[in-house]
Amino acid sequence: MAIDGLISLRSNVGPKQTADRLKAELQASGLTLFAQIDHAAGAASAGLALRPTELFVFGNAKGGTPLMQAAQTIGIDLPLKALVWEDEAGVCWFSYNDPAWLAERHGVAEAAKQVTANMSTLLGAIAKAVTAGGA
Repeated sequence: MAIDGLISLRSNVGPKQTADRLKAELQASGLTLFAQIDHAAGAASAGLALRPTELFVFGNAKGGTPLMQAAQTIGIDLPLKALVWEDEAGVCWFSYNDPAWLAERHGVAEAAKQVTANMSTLLGAIAKAVTAGGA
């Protein structure tokens, strides 16, 4: 499942626990959760079936603003987003955009190296925490 710029980690827990862990990790990291969108609930309200699929939009101005100062178009990809979803085999996944890929997409990779490195480190730690096994 290779999609350019997308990092996906298999979660060792289900979608609800992965989502709950993500909210706790965002709060502990000092990040703001701007939106939580339950695509499966939206599908159900339209009479359609969709496996658990939940989008989280989060970030902070200190991290994102320097990227937007370098290229305002990156605002289409910020704040950061993460998707908790379940595949057809019942496996839960945690996916997010690689910050370095976003910077490359908007032509600021070199100027934003330190910012994207910091974002990548933080997202990697969050991803590891929310997908780890056990309670």
